Amino acid sequence: MSEIVCDVCPHACHLREGQTGFCKARKNFQGNNQCINYGKITSLAIDPIEKKPLAGFYPGSLILSAGSFGCNLACPFCQNHEISMHGEDESWYREISPRELAELTMAHPESIGLAFTYNEPLIGWEYIRDTAEYLSGSGKKIVLVTNGCVNLPVLERLVPYIDAMNIDLKGDREFYRELHGDYDTVKQTIAYAAKHCHVEITTLVVPEKNDSEEFIRQEVEWLASLDKDIILHLTRYFPRYHYTLPPTDVEVLRRLQKTASVYLHDVRLGNV
Repeated sequence: MSEIVCDVCPHACHLREGQTGFCKARKNFQGNNQCINYGKITSLAIDPIEKKPLAGFYPGSLILSAGSFGCNLACPFCQNHEISMHGEDESWYREISPRELAELTMAHPESIGLAFTYNEPLIGWEYIRDTAEYLSGSGKKIVLVTNGCVNLPVLERLVPYIDAMNIDLKGDREFYRELHGDYDTVKQTIAYAAKHCHVEITTLVVPEKNDSEEFIRQEVEWLASLDKDIILHLTRYFPRYHYTLPPTDVEVLRRLQKTASVYLHDVRLGNV
């Protein structure tokens, strides 16, 4: 069988027959780019919408949240590394078809809809699309919590199904190199999504990495050029996974919030 090039994200993994990509969720199966985490749910819970975090989208509501395994970044501080950094053979999961997940969503009248979160959802975008199609016309909302590292053609196919997104903007171009991500692609995702659905941004503020006022000013100037009403969440880092840096100083967060608030109307602090 011939080699294929995965077209989901900027990694553009060259996959021989049977080989799995960097994200651990896509595979060359008989010459096809197969989503191997399709319908394989590692986490399922009812969460407050603010936990996504979304502050300006149905505040005070609950939402059913689902996640699988795999991620196309390698953040050394990931709080969900037990699933995001693992593949199929290393993960416990329950198989739930799109129809079944839609039915579970409908079975929770207290929930406004369904959030794809916990791991990186866009590496398995087909499952999101198929589940959303079953929920079409139901009034239930579809939410994505994503790192935004996805190629535009995939995003264009998926966004018509999406009501809200929280997208990480983790740092500058240099920081994204450390995380094995692509800064320009994430910015492209944010700019495109902001035109088509409700979008909020999260920046996990990591000491010595992205905690400078210069970086935050550049970030919020750009976000404000898209929409000054975009809500920004500046979230406190705590040691996780491979990172042992001390937690972000709360006073640093407050100072950055003050800087960001010059440009954006709503800047929230998280984990404080």
